[in-house]
Formats: sequence, C-alpha cells, structure tokens
Amino acid sequence: MGAHGSNLEAIMEQDMHHWYNKFMRESPSGLITLFELKSMLQMNGMTEEASSYVDQVFCTFDMDGDGYIDFVEYIAAISLLLKGEINQKLKWYFKLFDQDGNGKIDKDEMETIFKAIQDITRSYEIPPEDIVVLVYEKIDIHREGELTLEEFISGAREHPDIMEMLSKMMDLTHVLEIIVRGQKSRPVK
Repeated sequence: MGAHGSNLEAIMEQDMHHWYNKFMRESPSGLITLFELKSMLQMNGMTEEASSYVDQVFCTFDMDGDGYIDFVEYIAAISLLLKGEINQKLKWYFKLFDQDGNGKIDKDEMETIFKAIQDITRSYEIPPEDIVVLVYEKIDIHREGELTLEEFISGAREHPDIMEMLSKMMDLTHVLEIIVRGQKSRPVK
C-alpha cells in the first residue's frame, strides 16, 4: 500500500460508531451518489476516461446496484481495499476492468482503465498500451486477446511482477484518504 498505508490504517482502526457518525455527517441521507463521490474526489476537469473509471469504481462498490453506496457498502469497500486477501482484490480488479460485464477483459477495456488511473493519479511513467501488452503476453495463455476471471487471477498470482504492477496501479488509498478526511480538509493543489 506504500507510504499511505500505515497512515490510513491508523485512521481505519477507529471503532464502527466513529465511522457511522462520520459517514452520516458527510452523507446525511445515509447514501452516497455517484455525483457526490465525484464531488468528493474533485473530478472537475478530469478526462472522460478518468470520469468513466470513477463510474466503474462506484458500480463495484454499489454491491446491490441501487445507484447509491450505503454505509455497509462503504465499510465493505474500505475493508476490501485495506485488508482484503489477494484473490478478493484480484476479483475486484477484474470487475473494474470488465466494463461491459461479459465475464472477460479485452485489451481495450484494460487500456481504458489504465489511462483513467494515470489521469487521476497524474503518473504517466509507463504508457498504458505497454502495460496491456506486457499483461497479455504473460497471462493470456490461450492467446485470445481477452482474459477470463480464472486466467486473470492465476496469471497475476504466477507472475509477481504483474501482481506488483496491478497492486500499485490499482491502489485507491488516495481515494480512501479523501473520503476518510472529507473534501473540505483536502489540501488544495
């Protein structure tokens, strides 16, 4: 989780009562909408890919598909990102990449998500298309140009370099910190 991890974990160790009160202060209705999430993350001026990525993150956190993140979904998402086991995180990554929900990730879907992540993090070290080529060369065992959940999980687990890259790129610690601290206390850049 990097430098953010220990700081955020200390915050997350507070009791459930604290989290409930914080959630209700930030979202008095008891629900967070996609619009509210984008406002919290100060998404104005972001590219279409970045906005689409936040849409996809929201949909994966909105476990019951009702268009809102409630307190239970909020805590489940935070727990997954901070304390989830590798297979749980890989399943979540897969769901994020599988934008059309067909049970497979194609190269375009993966590249779109990596572009969006780079737009949000403003880190452009490796071109997304290079990352996608590397991933598919190593883990697309059937050379079909798409990955099933099983291929994705086993491939990532068998290639520590891929796993490390996915973990770094998919780290949403900065997003959680914004949510945890609230939009108002976020430093202005």
